[in-house]
Amino acid sequence: MTTTTPTPVTVLGLGPMGQALAGALLDAGYPVTVWNRTEAKAQALRDRGARWAPTPAAAVAASEVTLVNVVDHDAVDAILGAAGDALSDRTVIGLSSDTPDRARRTAKLVGNQGRYLDGAIMTPTDTIGSQDASILLSGPHELYDAHRPVLDALGRSSWVGDEYGRAAAFDMALLDLFWTSVGGFQHALMVASANGIEPEELLPHAHGIVAILSPVFTDLAERIERDRHDDSSASVSSVAASVRHLIAASRDAGVDAGLLDAFRGYVDATVAAGHGDAEISRIAQEMTTLTRE
Repeated sequence: MTTTTPTPVTVLGLGPMGQALAGALLDAGYPVTVWNRTEAKAQALRDRGARWAPTPAAAVAASEVTLVNVVDHDAVDAILGAAGDALSDRTVIGLSSDTPDRARRTAKLVGNQGRYLDGAIMTPTDTIGSQDASILLSGPHELYDAHRPVLDALGRSSWVGDEYGRAAAFDMALLDLFWTSVGGFQHALMVASANGIEPEELLPHAHGIVAILSPVFTDLAERIERDRHDDSSASVSSVAASVRHLIAASRDAGVDAGLLDAFRGYVDATVAAGHGDAEISRIAQEMTTLTRE
């Protein structure tokens, strides 16, 4: 019976996520080469059997596939630029969070010599190496299929399309949802606190709000995709009144209302455009309209 030796893999960037990626690959039995601007960060991985490469070029040349996880695509492009001809006939999988346009730029840079997949890691470092990890990939499907074993060692991966910017677009949209939700919750806690309500008192009721968001999201997504905003259960005009109350309550509590003011602008623009009786899904169109203007 013959066994297949795992494909050597390089990991560029050894921040917390890069460390987790390299560690998961070592756990899965992959020969791993690592590089980082600060060599000391590689020591724990070297103790586990990883090979250190002194330059990005040497690191990329050591493996058929290279994973890159650094702060942004400016750093990605600088590192890959330094790798130079070593990229020839190699596959690079970018796993750094940045904008769709920057992902496309990196794809073009790598595509001059090698092959590229762009990815977005949607879960924390402690999930890497388990099925709780979620990684989105975009780029040629055949390239995704070819490197599924490596990706499977990292977690649960999903291919989201051939166009290189799609994984980053998913990443930005979902991070938008996450951080505006986190910011909204903290804002709510401050308004509550100014009125004598402790965070632990508010929390059970906040969980109740979270529970009703899933069907609301489903309805909004369906309406926006189909551009159908009639038969409203929550009209734009009713939201306009509610948002004004929220802004007044925030200011009375001494809490900044900047985010609510911005949302109020979209609501008021929707009403001014004659859509006050429409479902709140109609507000989204004013967000893109006002941005273009």
